[in-house]
Amino acid sequence: MADAYDFNSIERKWQEYWRRGNLFHVERREDKPKFYYLDMYPYPSGELHMGHVRNYIIGDAFARYRTMQGFNVLHPMGWDALGLPTENAAIKFNQHPVEWTAQCVRNMKAQFERLGISYDWAREIDTSSPEYYGWTQWLFLQLYKNGLAYRGPGLVNWCPDCGTVLANEQVVQGRCERCDAIAERVTREQWFFRTTKYAEKLLEDLELLDRWPERVVKMQEHWIGKSSGFSFTLPVEGHDEQMEVFTTRIDTIFGVTFMVLAPEHPLVEQLTKGTEYEAPVREFCQQAMALSVMERGADETEKRGIFTGAYATHPLTGDRVPIWVANYVMMDYGTGAIMAVPAHDQRDFDFARKYEIPIVPVIQPEGEQFDGATMAEAYVGEGEQINSGDFSGQPNSDAMEEIGDYMEEEGIGHRDVNYRLRDWCISRQRYWGAPIPVIYCDKCGIVPVPEEDLPVELPYEVEFRVTGNAPLSQVEEFMNVKCPECGGPGRREPDTMDTFVYSAWYYLRYPSPHEADAPLNRDDVEYWLPVDQYVGGIEHATGHLMYSRFITKVLHDLGWLSFREPFASLFTQGMVYKDGAKMSKSKGNVVSPDALNEEYGADTGRLYSLFVGPPDQDTEWSDEGVIGSHRFLWRVWGLVTENADAWDREYIDALPTEPTDAQREMRRKTHATIAKVSDDFEAMRFNTAIAAIMELSNDLRHFAGMMDREDAGARAVFSEGLRTLVMLLSPITPHICDELWARMGEEPSLFERDWPQADESLAAAEVFTIVVQVNGKLRDNIEVPAGTDMDEAAELALAREKVAKYAEGKEIVKVIKVPDKLINVVVK
Repeated sequence: MADAYDFNSIERKWQEYWRRGNLFHVERREDKPKFYYLDMYPYPSGELHMGHVRNYIIGDAFARYRTMQGFNVLHPMGWDALGLPTENAAIKFNQHPVEWTAQCVRNMKAQFERLGISYDWAREIDTSSPEYYGWTQWLFLQLYKNGLAYRGPGLVNWCPDCGTVLANEQVVQGRCERCDAIAERVTREQWFFRTTKYAEKLLEDLELLDRWPERVVKMQEHWIGKSSGFSFTLPVEGHDEQMEVFTTRIDTIFGVTFMVLAPEHPLVEQLTKGTEYEAPVREFCQQAMALSVMERGADETEKRGIFTGAYATHPLTGDRVPIWVANYVMMDYGTGAIMAVPAHDQRDFDFARKYEIPIVPVIQPEGEQFDGATMAEAYVGEGEQINSGDFSGQPNSDAMEEIGDYMEEEGIGHRDVNYRLRDWCISRQRYWGAPIPVIYCDKCGIVPVPEEDLPVELPYEVEFRVTGNAPLSQVEEFMNVKCPECGGPGRREPDTMDTFVYSAWYYLRYPSPHEADAPLNRDDVEYWLPVDQYVGGIEHATGHLMYSRFITKVLHDLGWLSFREPFASLFTQGMVYKDGAKMSKSKGNVVSPDALNEEYGADTGRLYSLFVGPPDQDTEWSDEGVIGSHRFLWRVWGLVTENADAWDREYIDALPTEPTDAQREMRRKTHATIAKVSDDFEAMRFNTAIAAIMELSNDLRHFAGMMDREDAGARAVFSEGLRTLVMLLSPITPHICDELWARMGEEPSLFERDWPQADESLAAAEVFTIVVQVNGKLRDNIEVPAGTDMDEAAELALAREKVAKYAEGKEIVKVIKVPDKLINVVVK
C-alpha cells in the first residue's frame, strides 16, 4: 500500500535540504547566461497574507523555471523597512519601530521560507540598517553636489493625521494612501530632487521599454505630460508683478476675455492684499484648496471662481483683461495661470456663462457663423481664424505659427515646452527614515555632511508619536552639531527621507549587498543588471517605477552605471479579492498562509495561487478552489506511489520504435504538454500551464490503468510521461515534486535538473478536431489530418449534413477560419 501524502513533514524535509545545500545562493558565472529576477520587496509592517503571497509565488515559479533552463538566476529579497507604512504600524501596536521592524522581518522571512520561496538570503537587505541608509544618504549627497537636490518652498500635499508631507503618488482620490485622511495643499520649505531636469530623458527612453505593459508606459507618458506651446507674460495694472502664462493654443489668444489664477498662486495674495477683495478671495481659496486635485479637475465638478479686482493687459490688443481665481486651475501644471478662451475651451465656456463674462470666437469651421452670445458650447476643432486682427482669414494652423513668430519678433514671448512632471519632494516630517545629511550653519549656510561621516544614524530615544513637527527636532543631542566647514555651531536637518528614496536604488545593492566601500560593486552590477524580470503592482507606475528610472539615469550620467534603464521587463500582477473586496486586514477578509500551510500544505497554496486565474488580472479567492488544488496533489502523489512497479529509470533505451496507437498518443501528449507548459511559463500564463499539467496527469492515469505492465515499451512510455509530469510541476509545487523525484530513484533536487525539451515531431497532433459553427452557434465537429489546408477543411465542413441544413437557401457572407481550431460560416 502506498504511503500517505504527509505534506507537513515532506515540506519541512525539503526546505531543510535546500537550506543545507545552499541551493539558492548564486555568484557570477561565465559558463551560464545570467538572469536577474526581482519581486518588489515588501513593507515589514505586519504579516503576509495570501493576497501578498501570490506575487512572490509567481516569482518563485518563474525563477525556478529559469534555473532549470540553465540560467544563473539571481533571486534576492529584502525589506522596505524605513518610512511611513512601518512607522504607522509600530505606533498602532505601541512598539518602537526598531523592535517592530525586527519582529516583522523575522515573521515574514519565516513565512517566505515555509512557502519554499527560493530566495538567496545571503543577499538580504534591510533599508532600516545604517549600512543601507548610509549609502542612501551618500546618494543624496551626489545629487546635491550635482545640482539635483535642493531646498526650497513648495506646494505640497500634507496629511494632518500622519503629520507629514505626501508625494503626489501617495495621494489617492484626494486622501492619504496610508490613513485615508483628506490631504491638504500647503506651502512649506522642503527638500526636492530635480526630476524635472530628467523629464525629456524619462520620456524619450520609454521607447526602450518594449517589454513593459503598454498601460504602464502610457501612464508614465501621461505623468511626464510633455506639451509644446508658447510662454508669454502679461503686465498687471498698478502692479510691478507680471503674469506668466503657458498655452498650447496661441492661435486662440485673440479670444482671451479673462485670466485665471490657481487658488495656490502667490500672485493671488499680492493682487488682493489691502483691497476689498482680500477677505472674500482668501476664503474662496481656502475652500477650493480643501478639495483634492482630482475633485477640482473632474468634469462633473462645478466650476467656481471669484474676481480679484485686478486687470492684466492683453499683449496684442492692449485690452483690459479681468483676473479671476478659479477652482479648476492647478499649480501643478504650467504656471498656475491660464489665458481663458471661453469660445474654444469648454471649462472656460462654462465658467464664462456662469459669471457672465464675454465670449469671443476666433476660430470657426467653414460654412458657419459663430456669435459668442448664442454659442451653445465651446468649439475645439480646426477652422478659419476670425476676430484676430491681421491674422484673420487664414487657417488656424497657419495662424498659430504666424502669431508665434510675431510675438517672438516683438519680444512678447517664446515657443516653449512644458512638462506635467514636478520635482520630487523627499522631505518627511517623521522619525522612521534616513536623516537628510545636511547641517545648517548661520555663517556657512547649508553644509552637506562629509561622506566620511556617513551614516548619520537615527537616535533611538525619540518621541516619534508627535505629529506636525519632525520628531528629530526635539532631540537636542542629535540636532546640535559642529559645522563641518567652520567648526561653529550647527543644526542638523530634522526631516527624514521619503520611503521611495530607498526603493529607488535597492535593486542595485542586491548584487553586492555587503560592499563596505561603495554603494555597489561595479563588476557585480555590470554582470547582473539590468533586472531581467521585475514584478509588482501597477499602482507603482508613476511612483516607485518612475523614481527608479530617474535614479538610474542620474547614476548613469555620473559614471556609475553603463545602462540607462533598470528593468528590462516588467510584469504587473493582479489583486486578490475575497468576498468581493480586495484582501486586506482592515476588511477582515485575509487568508493566512500559515493556516493554509497547516491544513493543506504550502504546495497547495502555491498551486491554487497560480491556478486561480491569469496572474496579471484580479481574481476572487475561493476556499473550494483550495480544496480542489489539494485533491489534485493527492492524485499526483497516488499516480507516482501507486505505480512504482510501472516506473522504469532506464526508460529511454526501451521506448518503442513501433508504438501502439495508445503509446503513440501518450507520447504525443507528453511532448505537447512540455511545449505548452514551456510557452505558458515564458508568458507567465501559469493557470493554463497548470491546466495542461492536469490533463497530462489524467491521461497518464488512464494509460496506467490499461497498459500491460509486462510490456517494456508501455512502461517506458509511462515512465517518460510520469518523469515529465513531476518535472513540469516542480517550479509550482517544489516540495512534493522533489519527494516524488527521490522516490522514483532520481538524484534530488529538481531545482538542479534540466528543464525537459519537447520533441516537436512527437508533439504534433496527427488529427485535429475542428469546431464548426453557423453564425456563431455550434453545429458540428470534423476531424482532419494535421496540416490540412483550412480552405479544404471549410469545404469539408460545408458538405456536412448538420451544417448544410442551416446554410441551405441562404447567402454565405464569409467563412471565418481559425487554423486547427474553428470554422464559422456566416450566412444571411
